[in-house]
Amino acid sequence: MFFAQEEAGRLGDNYVSVEHLLLGLITDSESASARILRGMGASLNEIRTQVEQQVPRRDARLGQDMQLTPRAKRVIDLAYDEARQLRHDHIGSEHLLLGVIREGDSAAGRVLANMGVDIERAREIATGSDKVQQHAGGTAEEAEAVSDLLSVAGMSEDDKRRARDLIARLRSGGVAKVSTSGETVSCLRTTQLRGRDLLSIADLNAEEIDLVFSTAALLKQGVKEKRSQSSLLEDKTLAMIFEKPSLRTRVTFEVAMTQLGGHAIYLQPSDISLGVRESIADAARNLERWVDVIMARVFSHNTVAELAEHARIPVINALSDLEHPCQALADVYTIREHKGELKGLKLAYVGDGNNCCNSLLLLAAKVGTSMSVGCPKGFEPNPDIVAAAKKLVEETGAVIEITDDPAAAVKDADAVYTDVWASMGQESEKAEREKIFPPYQVNDELLKHAKEDAIFLHCLPAHRGEEVTDEVMDGPHSVVFDEAENRLHVQKALLVLLVEG
Repeated sequence: MFFAQEEAGRLGDNYVSVEHLLLGLITDSESASARILRGMGASLNEIRTQVEQQVPRRDARLGQDMQLTPRAKRVIDLAYDEARQLRHDHIGSEHLLLGVIREGDSAAGRVLANMGVDIERAREIATGSDKVQQHAGGTAEEAEAVSDLLSVAGMSEDDKRRARDLIARLRSGGVAKVSTSGETVSCLRTTQLRGRDLLSIADLNAEEIDLVFSTAALLKQGVKEKRSQSSLLEDKTLAMIFEKPSLRTRVTFEVAMTQLGGHAIYLQPSDISLGVRESIADAARNLERWVDVIMARVFSHNTVAELAEHARIPVINALSDLEHPCQALADVYTIREHKGELKGLKLAYVGDGNNCCNSLLLLAAKVGTSMSVGCPKGFEPNPDIVAAAKKLVEETGAVIEITDDPAAAVKDADAVYTDVWASMGQESEKAEREKIFPPYQVNDELLKHAKEDAIFLHCLPAHRGEEVTDEVMDGPHSVVFDEAENRLHVQKALLVLLVEG
Protein backbone atom coordinates (compact mmCIF):
# COMPACT_ATOMS: atom_id res chain seq x y z
CA MET A 1 0.00 0.00 0.00
CA PHE A 2 2.93 2.31 0.74
CA PHE A 3 4.17 1.91 -2.84
CA ALA A 4 0.66 2.64 -4.16
CA GLN A 5 0.51 5.85 -2.14
CA GLU A 6 3.92 6.82 -3.46
CA GLU A 7 2.74 6.23 -7.02
CA ALA A 8 -0.36 8.36 -6.42
CA GLY A 9 1.76 11.14 -4.97
CA ARG A 10 4.23 10.93 -7.84
CA LEU A 11 1.36 11.34 -10.29
CA GLY A 12 -0.14 14.20 -8.29
CA ASP A 13 -3.31 12.51 -7.04
CA ASN A 14 -4.87 12.67 -3.56
CA TYR A 15 -6.66 9.33 -3.98
CA VAL A 16 -5.25 5.83 -4.45
CA SER A 17 -6.90 4.24 -7.49
CA VAL A 18 -6.70 0.70 -8.87
CA GLU A 19 -4.06 1.98 -11.30
CA HIS A 20 -1.90 3.23 -8.42
CA LEU A 21 -2.32 -0.14 -6.70
CA LEU A 22 -1.03 -1.95 -9.79
CA LEU A 23 1.89 0.45 -10.21
CA GLY A 24 2.75 -0.10 -6.56
CA LEU A 25 2.63 -3.88 -7.00
CA ILE A 26 5.24 -3.79 -9.79
CA THR A 27 7.50 -1.25 -8.09
CA ASP A 28 9.19 -4.09 -6.21
CA SER A 29 10.44 -6.38 -8.97
CA GLU A 30 11.09 -9.12 -6.36
CA SER A 31 7.49 -9.20 -5.12
CA ALA A 32 5.20 -12.19 -5.61
CA SER A 33 2.91 -10.09 -7.83
CA ALA A 34 5.81 -9.12 -10.12
CA ARG A 35 6.87 -12.76 -10.31
CA ILE A 36 3.36 -13.84 -11.28
CA LEU A 37 3.20 -11.25 -14.06
CA ARG A 38 6.61 -12.26 -15.42
CA GLY A 39 5.52 -15.89 -15.22
CA MET A 40 2.72 -15.09 -17.65
CA GLY A 41 5.13 -13.34 -20.02
CA ALA A 42 4.08 -9.79 -19.14
CA SER A 43 6.70 -7.04 -19.17
CA LEU A 44 6.70 -4.93 -16.02
CA ASN A 45 8.06 -1.97 -17.96
CA GLU A 46 5.28 -2.27 -20.54
CA ILE A 47 2.64 -2.49 -17.82
CA ARG A 48 3.97 0.69 -16.22
CA THR A 49 4.04 2.51 -19.55
CA GLN A 50 0.50 1.54 -20.51
CA VAL A 51 -1.00 2.22 -17.08
CA GLU A 52 0.64 5.63 -16.81
CA GLN A 53 -0.86 6.51 -20.19
CA GLN A 54 -4.29 5.84 -18.62
CA VAL A 55 -3.64 7.98 -15.53
CA PRO A 56 -3.48 11.73 -16.10
CA ARG A 57 -0.88 13.64 -14.10
CA ARG A 58 -2.44 16.06 -11.62
CA ASP A 59 -1.11 18.86 -9.41
CA ALA A 60 -2.32 17.65 -6.04
CA ARG A 61 0.07 16.99 -3.17
CA LEU A 62 0.30 13.79 -1.20
CA GLY A 63 -1.96 14.11 1.85
CA GLN A 64 -1.52 12.68 5.33
CA ASP A 65 -4.52 10.32 5.09
CA MET A 66 -4.75 9.47 1.42
CA GLN A 67 -8.04 7.66 0.73
CA LEU A 68 -8.82 4.73 -1.55
CA THR A 69 -11.24 5.22 -4.41
CA PRO A 70 -14.41 3.05 -4.20
CA ARG A 71 -13.05 0.79 -6.95
CA ALA A 72 -9.71 0.42 -5.11
CA LYS A 73 -11.60 -0.48 -1.92
CA ARG A 74 -13.34 -3.22 -3.90
CA VAL A 75 -9.91 -4.54 -4.98
CA ILE A 76 -8.92 -4.79 -1.30
CA ASP A 77 -12.11 -6.76 -0.56
CA LEU A 78 -11.39 -9.04 -3.51
CA ALA A 79 -7.83 -9.53 -2.25
CA TYR A 80 -9.18 -10.70 1.13
CA ASP A 81 -11.50 -13.06 -0.71
CA GLU A 82 -8.61 -14.50 -2.76
CA ALA A 83 -6.55 -15.07 0.38
CA ARG A 84 -9.46 -16.92 1.99
CA GLN A 85 -10.00 -19.08 -1.10
CA LEU A 86 -6.31 -19.98 -1.19
CA ARG A 87 -6.36 -20.62 2.58
CA HIS A 88 -3.57 -18.15 3.19
CA ASP A 89 -3.29 -16.49 6.59
CA HIS A 90 -1.99 -13.19 5.23
CA ILE A 91 -2.73 -10.63 2.51
CA GLY A 92 0.21 -10.47 0.13
CA SER A 93 0.94 -8.66 -3.09
CA GLU A 94 -0.19 -11.75 -5.01
CA HIS A 95 -3.69 -11.43 -3.52
CA LEU A 96 -3.84 -7.73 -4.36
CA LEU A 97 -2.85 -8.56 -7.93
CA LEU A 98 -5.62 -11.16 -8.14
CA GLY A 99 -8.01 -8.48 -6.90
CA VAL A 100 -6.86 -6.05 -9.59
CA ILE A 101 -7.38 -8.72 -12.27
CA ARG A 102 -10.87 -9.51 -10.98
CA GLU A 103 -11.79 -5.81 -10.98
CA GLY A 104 -11.58 -5.95 -14.74
CA ASP A 105 -13.53 -2.78 -15.50
CA SER A 106 -10.68 -0.55 -14.32
CA ALA A 107 -8.04 0.82 -16.69
CA ALA A 108 -5.45 -1.33 -14.90
CA GLY A 109 -7.58 -4.43 -15.39
CA ARG A 110 -7.96 -3.70 -19.09
CA VAL A 111 -4.20 -3.25 -19.51
CA LEU A 112 -3.57 -6.63 -17.89
CA ALA A 113 -6.28 -8.32 -19.95
CA ASN A 114 -4.83 -6.92 -23.17
CA MET A 115 -1.45 -8.40 -22.19
CA GLY A 116 -2.98 -11.85 -21.74
CA VAL A 117 -3.00 -11.84 -17.92
CA ASP A 118 -5.90 -14.00 -16.76
CA ILE A 119 -7.17 -14.87 -13.29
CA GLU A 120 -6.92 -18.68 -13.50
CA ARG A 121 -3.30 -18.65 -14.66
CA ALA A 122 -2.40 -16.07 -12.02
CA ARG A 123 -4.00 -18.24 -9.33
CA GLU A 124 -2.03 -21.26 -10.53
CA ILE A 125 1.27 -19.42 -10.22
CA ALA A 126 0.28 -17.82 -6.89
CA THR A 127 -0.56 -21.25 -5.50
CA GLY A 128 2.59 -22.80 -6.97
CA SER A 129 4.74 -20.22 -5.17
CA ASP A 130 3.75 -21.81 -1.85
CA LYS A 131 3.25 -25.46 -2.78
CA VAL A 132 5.30 -26.58 -5.73
CA GLN A 133 3.94 -30.10 -5.59
CA GLN A 134 0.42 -28.98 -6.44
CA HIS A 135 1.53 -28.07 -9.96
CA ALA A 136 4.79 -29.88 -10.61
CA GLY A 137 3.30 -33.23 -11.51
CA GLY A 138 5.87 -34.97 -9.30
CA THR A 139 5.67 -36.55 -5.86
CA ALA A 140 5.62 -34.61 -2.62
CA GLU A 141 9.16 -35.85 -1.96
CA GLU A 142 10.32 -34.49 -5.32
CA ALA A 143 8.63 -31.16 -4.64
CA GLU A 144 10.31 -30.98 -1.23
CA ALA A 145 13.63 -31.74 -2.92
CA VAL A 146 13.06 -28.89 -5.36
CA SER A 147 12.31 -26.53 -2.49
CA ASP A 148 15.51 -27.63 -0.74
CA LEU A 149 17.42 -27.23 -3.98
CA LEU A 150 16.23 -23.68 -4.48
CA SER A 151 17.29 -22.78 -0.95
CA VAL A 152 20.82 -24.19 -1.18
CA ALA A 153 21.83 -23.67 -4.76
CA GLY A 154 22.76 -20.01 -4.53
CA MET A 155 20.24 -18.78 -7.10
CA SER A 156 19.11 -15.19 -7.00
CA GLU A 157 15.58 -14.63 -5.67
CA ASP A 158 14.48 -13.66 -9.18
CA ASP A 159 15.76 -16.91 -10.67
CA LYS A 160 14.28 -18.94 -7.82
CA ARG A 161 10.88 -17.51 -8.66
CA ARG A 162 11.39 -18.15 -12.37
CA ALA A 163 12.33 -21.74 -11.55
CA ARG A 164 9.21 -22.25 -9.39
CA ASP A 165 7.04 -20.83 -12.15
CA LEU A 166 8.63 -23.19 -14.64
CA ILE A 167 8.03 -26.20 -12.42
CA ALA A 168 4.38 -25.27 -12.25
CA ARG A 169 4.09 -24.74 -16.00
CA LEU A 170 5.95 -27.88 -17.01
CA ARG A 171 3.47 -30.18 -15.30
CA SER A 172 3.54 -32.72 -18.07
CA GLY A 173 7.24 -33.35 -17.56
CA GLY A 174 7.29 -33.66 -13.79
CA VAL A 175 10.39 -33.38 -11.63
CA ALA A 176 12.89 -36.19 -11.59
CA LYS A 177 16.11 -37.16 -9.82
CA VAL A 178 16.63 -33.97 -7.88
CA SER A 179 19.71 -34.09 -5.69
CA THR A 180 19.84 -31.81 -2.67
CA SER A 181 23.18 -32.76 -1.18
CA GLY A 182 24.81 -29.83 0.56
CA GLU A 183 27.93 -30.48 -1.50
CA THR A 184 26.13 -30.78 -4.81
CA VAL A 185 24.53 -28.05 -6.87
CA SER A 186 21.70 -29.88 -8.57
CA CYS A 187 19.26 -28.41 -11.03
CA LEU A 188 15.70 -28.77 -12.23
CA ARG A 189 15.25 -31.78 -14.47
CA THR A 190 12.13 -32.55 -16.44
CA THR A 191 11.30 -35.13 -19.05
CA GLN A 192 10.26 -32.10 -21.10
CA LEU A 193 13.78 -31.83 -22.60
CA ARG A 194 15.51 -35.08 -21.70
CA GLY A 195 16.63 -37.09 -24.73
CA ARG A 196 15.80 -34.40 -27.28
CA ASP A 197 18.07 -32.88 -29.93
CA LEU A 198 18.96 -29.20 -30.19
CA LEU A 199 19.55 -28.42 -33.85
CA SER A 200 17.77 -25.07 -34.02
CA ILE A 201 16.29 -22.45 -31.73
CA ALA A 202 13.01 -23.60 -33.31
CA ASP A 203 13.38 -26.78 -31.22
CA LEU A 204 12.70 -24.83 -28.00
CA ASN A 205 9.57 -23.01 -26.91
CA ALA A 206 9.59 -19.92 -24.69
CA GLU A 207 9.11 -21.87 -21.47
CA GLU A 208 11.96 -24.23 -22.31
CA ILE A 209 14.24 -21.29 -23.11
CA ASP A 210 13.41 -19.84 -19.70
CA LEU A 211 14.17 -23.23 -18.14
CA VAL A 212 17.59 -23.28 -19.83
CA PHE A 213 18.33 -19.75 -18.59
CA SER A 214 17.21 -20.42 -15.01
CA THR A 215 19.24 -23.64 -14.90
CA ALA A 216 22.28 -21.82 -16.28
CA ALA A 217 21.92 -19.16 -13.58
CA LEU A 218 21.79 -21.83 -10.90
CA LEU A 219 24.87 -23.61 -12.26
CA LYS A 220 26.81 -20.36 -12.70
CA GLN A 221 26.15 -19.36 -9.10
CA GLY A 222 27.23 -22.82 -8.00
CA VAL A 223 30.59 -22.40 -9.74
CA LYS A 224 31.13 -19.04 -8.05
CA GLU A 225 30.38 -20.59 -4.68
CA LYS A 226 32.70 -23.52 -5.46
CA ARG A 227 29.94 -26.09 -5.02
CA SER A 228 30.65 -29.47 -6.60
CA GLN A 229 28.50 -30.33 -9.62
CA SER A 230 30.29 -33.56 -10.45
CA SER A 231 27.34 -35.83 -9.70
CA LEU A 232 25.09 -34.32 -12.34
CA LEU A 233 26.53 -36.16 -15.36
CA GLU A 234 28.80 -38.60 -13.57
CA ASP A 235 30.15 -41.27 -15.95
CA LYS A 236 28.46 -39.64 -18.96
CA THR A 237 30.42 -39.05 -22.16
CA LEU A 238 30.14 -36.35 -24.81
CA ALA A 239 31.48 -36.89 -28.34
CA MET A 240 32.62 -33.55 -29.79
CA ILE A 241 32.74 -33.63 -33.60
CA PHE A 242 34.65 -30.74 -35.18
CA GLU A 243 34.76 -29.96 -38.88
CA LYS A 244 35.68 -26.36 -37.97
CA PRO A 245 38.20 -25.38 -35.28
CA SER A 246 37.09 -23.33 -32.27
CA LEU A 247 38.45 -21.91 -29.03
CA ARG A 248 35.19 -21.20 -27.18
CA THR A 249 33.14 -24.18 -28.37
CA ARG A 250 35.77 -26.80 -27.59
CA VAL A 251 36.91 -25.38 -24.25
CA THR A 252 33.43 -24.61 -22.90
CA PHE A 253 31.92 -27.99 -23.82
CA GLU A 254 34.94 -29.89 -22.50
CA VAL A 255 35.06 -27.88 -19.26
CA ALA A 256 31.30 -28.29 -18.94
CA MET A 257 31.51 -32.08 -19.01
CA THR A 258 34.46 -32.05 -16.60
CA GLN A 259 32.64 -29.86 -14.06
CA LEU A 260 29.51 -32.00 -14.37
CA GLY A 261 31.48 -35.18 -13.63
CA GLY A 262 31.52 -36.54 -17.18
CA HIS A 263 34.06 -36.83 -19.96
CA ALA A 264 34.40 -35.24 -23.41
CA ILE A 265 36.13 -36.79 -26.43
CA TYR A 266 37.51 -34.38 -29.04
CA LEU A 267 37.09 -35.71 -32.59
CA GLN A 268 38.96 -33.57 -35.11
CA PRO A 269 38.26 -33.82 -38.86
CA SER A 270 41.01 -36.37 -39.47
CA ASP A 271 39.61 -38.64 -36.74
CA ILE A 272 36.13 -39.06 -38.13
CA SER A 273 35.83 -37.46 -41.63
CA LEU A 274 32.04 -37.54 -41.63
CA GLY A 275 30.65 -38.78 -44.93
CA VAL A 276 34.11 -39.67 -46.26
CA ARG A 277 35.53 -42.59 -44.28
CA GLU A 278 31.98 -43.82 -43.68
CA SER A 279 28.48 -42.49 -43.99
CA ILE A 280 27.13 -39.99 -41.49
CA ALA A 281 24.38 -42.47 -40.60
CA ASP A 282 26.90 -45.21 -39.79
CA ALA A 283 29.00 -42.82 -37.71
CA ALA A 284 25.87 -41.87 -35.73
CA ARG A 285 24.96 -45.54 -35.17
CA ASN A 286 28.46 -46.24 -33.86
CA LEU A 287 28.62 -43.25 -31.54
CA GLU A 288 25.23 -43.93 -29.96
CA ARG A 289 26.58 -47.30 -28.70
CA TRP A 290 29.52 -45.65 -26.86
CA VAL A 291 28.58 -42.15 -25.74
CA ASP A 292 25.59 -40.39 -24.18
CA VAL A 293 25.42 -37.19 -26.25
CA ILE A 294 26.92 -35.81 -29.47
CA MET A 295 27.96 -32.23 -30.13
CA ALA A 296 28.80 -31.32 -33.73
CA ARG A 297 30.39 -28.18 -35.18
CA VAL A 298 30.00 -28.59 -38.92
CA PHE A 299 29.94 -26.79 -42.25
CA SER A 300 26.56 -28.00 -43.50
CA HIS A 301 23.37 -28.03 -41.43
CA ASN A 302 22.39 -31.21 -43.27
CA THR A 303 25.28 -32.99 -41.53
CA VAL A 304 24.07 -32.30 -37.99
CA ALA A 305 20.49 -33.02 -39.06
CA GLU A 306 21.52 -36.41 -40.44
CA LEU A 307 23.45 -37.22 -37.26
CA ALA A 308 20.30 -36.49 -35.25
CA GLU A 309 18.16 -38.56 -37.57
CA HIS A 310 20.24 -41.69 -37.09
CA ALA A 311 21.47 -41.35 -33.47
CA ARG A 312 19.16 -42.40 -30.64
CA ILE A 313 20.96 -40.04 -28.23
CA PRO A 314 20.76 -36.23 -28.05
CA VAL A 315 22.60 -34.30 -30.76
CA ILE A 316 23.54 -30.64 -30.18
CA ASN A 317 24.25 -28.25 -33.04
CA ALA A 318 27.40 -26.41 -31.93
CA LEU A 319 27.43 -24.49 -35.26
CA SER A 320 26.29 -25.07 -38.80
CA ASP A 321 25.96 -22.83 -41.83
CA LEU A 322 22.28 -22.25 -40.98
CA GLU A 323 22.25 -21.73 -37.21
CA HIS A 324 24.36 -21.35 -34.08
CA PRO A 325 21.81 -22.05 -31.30
CA CYS A 326 24.29 -22.49 -28.43
CA GLN A 327 25.86 -19.11 -29.18
CA ALA A 328 22.50 -17.36 -29.46
CA LEU A 329 21.32 -18.81 -26.14
CA ALA A 330 24.48 -17.55 -24.42
CA ASP A 331 24.04 -14.14 -26.09
CA VAL A 332 20.45 -13.65 -24.99
CA TYR A 333 21.18 -15.06 -21.53
CA THR A 334 23.88 -12.36 -21.23
CA ILE A 335 21.41 -9.68 -22.26
CA ARG A 336 19.01 -10.92 -19.57
CA GLU A 337 21.80 -10.81 -16.98
CA HIS A 338 22.62 -7.19 -17.77
CA LYS A 339 19.12 -5.89 -18.49
CA GLY A 340 17.02 -7.89 -16.03
CA GLU A 341 14.37 -8.95 -18.53
CA LEU A 342 14.01 -9.55 -22.26
CA LYS A 343 10.45 -8.68 -23.23
CA GLY A 344 10.23 -5.14 -24.60
CA LEU A 345 13.95 -4.72 -25.30
CA LYS A 346 15.48 -4.01 -28.72
CA LEU A 347 18.46 -5.96 -30.07
CA ALA A 348 20.30 -4.52 -33.07
CA TYR A 349 22.41 -6.83 -35.23
CA VAL A 350 24.82 -5.15 -37.66
CA GLY A 351 26.76 -6.94 -40.42
CA ASP A 352 26.44 -10.23 -42.26
CA GLY A 353 23.08 -11.99 -41.89
CA ASN A 354 24.75 -15.28 -40.99
CA ASN A 355 24.02 -18.32 -38.80
CA CYS A 356 24.31 -16.32 -35.56
CA CYS A 357 21.89 -13.75 -36.91
CA ASN A 358 19.44 -16.50 -37.92
CA SER A 359 19.40 -18.05 -34.45
CA LEU A 360 19.15 -14.67 -32.74
CA LEU A 361 16.11 -13.76 -34.85
CA LEU A 362 14.23 -16.87 -33.75
CA LEU A 363 15.29 -16.52 -30.13
CA ALA A 364 14.49 -12.81 -29.87
CA ALA A 365 11.07 -13.41 -31.38
CA LYS A 366 10.29 -16.19 -28.89
CA VAL A 367 11.26 -14.17 -25.80
CA GLY A 368 9.57 -10.95 -26.91
CA THR A 369 12.69 -8.96 -27.79
CA SER A 370 12.45 -6.78 -30.89
CA MET A 371 15.33 -7.22 -33.33
CA SER A 372 16.55 -4.97 -36.11
CA VAL A 373 19.11 -6.33 -38.58
CA GLY A 374 21.27 -3.82 -40.45
CA CYS A 375 23.04 -5.54 -43.35
CA PRO A 376 24.04 -4.82 -46.96
CA LYS A 377 21.63 -5.85 -49.67
CA GLY A 378 22.34 -9.40 -50.72
CA PHE A 379 23.64 -10.35 -47.26
CA GLU A 380 20.32 -10.59 -45.44
CA PRO A 381 19.53 -13.45 -43.02
CA ASN A 382 17.80 -16.58 -44.28
CA PRO A 383 14.37 -15.52 -45.64
CA ASP A 384 12.57 -18.56 -44.23
CA ILE A 385 13.92 -17.78 -40.76
CA VAL A 386 12.95 -14.11 -41.10
CA ALA A 387 9.42 -15.21 -42.05
CA ALA A 388 9.29 -17.61 -39.10
CA ALA A 389 10.48 -14.89 -36.71
CA LYS A 390 7.88 -12.44 -38.00
CA LYS A 391 5.20 -15.07 -37.44
CA LEU A 392 6.38 -15.64 -33.87
CA VAL A 393 6.27 -11.97 -32.93
CA GLU A 394 2.57 -11.87 -33.76
CA GLU A 395 2.16 -13.57 -30.38
CA THR A 396 4.94 -11.88 -28.38
CA GLY A 397 4.36 -8.32 -29.61
CA ALA A 398 7.98 -7.75 -30.62
CA VAL A 399 9.08 -6.26 -33.97
CA ILE A 400 11.41 -7.80 -36.56
CA GLU A 401 13.01 -5.40 -39.03
CA ILE A 402 15.56 -5.91 -41.83
CA THR A 403 17.24 -2.77 -43.21
CA ASP A 404 20.38 -1.78 -45.10
CA ASP A 405 20.80 1.30 -42.88
CA PRO A 406 23.06 0.47 -39.89
CA ALA A 407 22.17 3.69 -38.01
CA ALA A 408 18.46 2.95 -38.35
CA ALA A 409 19.02 -0.59 -37.10
CA VAL A 410 20.91 0.62 -34.02
CA LYS A 411 18.54 3.50 -33.19
CA ASP A 412 17.34 3.24 -29.55
CA ALA A 413 18.75 -0.29 -29.21
CA ASP A 414 19.29 -1.81 -25.76
CA ALA A 415 21.94 -4.18 -27.15
CA VAL A 416 24.12 -4.01 -30.28
CA TYR A 417 25.63 -7.15 -31.80
CA THR A 418 28.03 -7.86 -34.63
CA ASP A 419 30.04 -10.74 -36.08
CA VAL A 420 32.90 -11.13 -38.56
CA TRP A 421 32.26 -10.12 -42.14
CA ALA A 422 33.57 -13.42 -43.57
CA SER A 423 33.13 -16.64 -41.60
CA MET A 424 35.12 -19.85 -41.91
CA GLY A 425 34.43 -21.32 -45.32
CA GLN A 426 33.99 -17.85 -46.86
CA GLU A 427 37.69 -17.03 -47.19
CA SER A 428 37.39 -16.68 -50.98
CA GLU A 429 34.85 -13.87 -50.45
CA LYS A 430 36.91 -11.98 -47.88
CA ALA A 431 38.42 -9.39 -50.22
CA GLU A 432 35.07 -8.57 -51.82
CA ARG A 433 33.30 -8.39 -48.47
CA GLU A 434 35.93 -5.98 -47.13
CA LYS A 435 34.84 -3.53 -49.84
CA ILE A 436 31.14 -3.83 -48.98
CA PHE A 437 30.96 -3.96 -45.18
CA PRO A 438 32.96 -0.93 -43.82
CA PRO A 439 29.79 1.19 -43.37
CA TYR A 440 28.56 -1.54 -41.01
CA GLN A 441 31.52 -1.34 -38.64
CA VAL A 442 30.43 -0.96 -35.00
CA ASN A 443 32.33 2.06 -33.71
CA ASP A 444 31.72 4.85 -31.21
CA GLU A 445 29.88 6.91 -33.81
CA LEU A 446 27.42 4.11 -34.63
CA LEU A 447 26.85 3.36 -30.93
CA LYS A 448 25.69 6.94 -30.40
CA HIS A 449 22.43 5.93 -32.11
CA ALA A 450 21.75 3.28 -29.42
CA LYS A 451 20.52 3.97 -25.91
CA GLU A 452 23.07 5.43 -23.50
CA ASP A 453 23.15 2.22 -21.45
CA ALA A 454 23.25 -0.11 -24.46
CA ILE A 455 25.53 -3.13 -24.24
CA PHE A 456 27.75 -4.45 -27.03
CA LEU A 457 28.03 -8.15 -27.91
CA HIS A 458 30.21 -10.15 -30.30
CA CYS A 459 30.31 -13.95 -30.60
CA LEU A 460 34.11 -13.87 -31.14
CA PRO A 461 36.70 -14.21 -32.53
CA ALA A 462 36.67 -10.50 -33.39
CA HIS A 463 38.61 -8.97 -36.25
CA ARG A 464 39.46 -5.72 -34.55
CA GLY A 465 39.53 -2.79 -36.92
CA GLU A 466 37.10 -4.49 -39.29
CA GLU A 467 33.60 -5.22 -37.95
CA VAL A 468 34.39 -3.56 -34.60
CA THR A 469 36.89 -1.04 -33.26
CA ASP A 470 39.14 -1.47 -30.22
CA GLU A 471 37.30 1.42 -28.55
CA VAL A 472 34.03 -0.50 -28.62
CA MET A 473 35.49 -3.96 -27.87
CA ASP A 474 37.32 -2.65 -24.81
CA GLY A 475 34.93 0.15 -23.94
CA PRO A 476 32.28 0.56 -21.22
CA HIS A 477 29.46 -0.85 -23.36
CA SER A 478 31.24 -4.14 -24.08
CA VAL A 479 30.08 -7.37 -22.41
CA VAL A 480 31.79 -9.69 -24.90
CA PHE A 481 33.80 -11.58 -22.28
CA ASP A 482 30.76 -12.04 -20.02
CA GLU A 483 29.11 -13.41 -23.14
CA ALA A 484 32.03 -15.78 -23.80
CA GLU A 485 31.96 -17.02 -20.19
CA ASN A 486 28.24 -17.68 -20.45
CA ARG A 487 28.81 -20.16 -23.26
CA LEU A 488 30.04 -22.46 -20.48
CA HIS A 489 27.05 -22.03 -18.17
CA VAL A 490 24.36 -22.19 -20.85
CA GLN A 491 25.90 -25.29 -22.45
CA LYS A 492 26.14 -26.94 -19.05
CA ALA A 493 22.43 -26.28 -18.61
CA LEU A 494 21.69 -27.81 -22.02
CA LEU A 495 23.75 -30.91 -21.26
CA VAL A 496 22.06 -31.45 -17.89
CA LEU A 497 18.58 -30.95 -19.31
CA LEU A 498 19.08 -33.05 -22.45
CA VAL A 499 21.07 -35.95 -21.02
CA GLU A 500 19.71 -38.60 -18.67
CA GLY A 501 21.69 -38.10 -15.46
